[in-house]
Amino acid sequence: METAMYVEVLDREGRLLAEAAETAGVDAEVPTCPGWQVRDLLRHTGAVHRWAAGFVAERHTAARPLGDPPELDGPGLLAWYREEHRRLVDSLWAAPPDLECWQFLPAPSPLAFWARRQAHETTVHRIDAESARGGTPGGIAPGFAADGIDELLRGFHARHKSRVRSDKPRVLRVRATDVDGAVWTVRLTEEPPVTDRGETADADCEIAGPAARLYLSLWNRQPYPDVTGDASVAALWRETSAI
Repeated sequence: METAMYVEVLDREGRLLAEAAETAGVDAEVPTCPGWQVRDLLRHTGAVHRWAAGFVAERHTAARPLGDPPELDGPGLLAWYREEHRRLVDSLWAAPPDLECWQFLPAPSPLAFWARRQAHETTVHRIDAESARGGTPGGIAPGFAADGIDELLRGFHARHKSRVRSDKPRVLRVRATDVDGAVWTVRLTEEPPVTDRGETADADCEIAGPAARLYLSLWNRQPYPDVTGDASVAALWRETSAI
């Protein structure tokens, strides 16, 4: 996907998140994030937007702490979230292609990294807000979902801080059934997972299904669509992959 497409997704998803949160109310429980109310979701996501916009707009080249959200609640909190989301979107649109700033996953450029990361961050949390609102959640495009799976498997869980480890070497296959070539092979050992595109090894377990359902299940927002083989491998992911 092009950077501009990620920013468009971020723009839309943040507005949908705010609409769902407003309908649900800040006191509503968030079923996909046990222990959270909508106010926690708004505070977290707004703080992440503010943090990301700081790198993009202010060109910070080293890591900085996330920082605490303001002591707001109710309509004031919702307005603050909308302002931080708007600031992030506008900062990304205004940033030059050769932007130099800190990033924490591999990407073609810092601008591409922040646009992609925040598009996926906001999409997952939009689903959280809609779970609090109730009713049928909005859809996720299969190609975008497959991109998010790739970011999760080959980005987040390639880092040393991933807790998905196995004393016995195991292989997990992840297969999106509605996107051509969207297959990943995840090798689990005592070290961080190593993920390749394609069927590069025999798998002990396979998780398969439509890309959008896979995306949300791997982010622990939904049950797995379909599991074949050794289900303990899929359970290991569910138990240890929280970020």
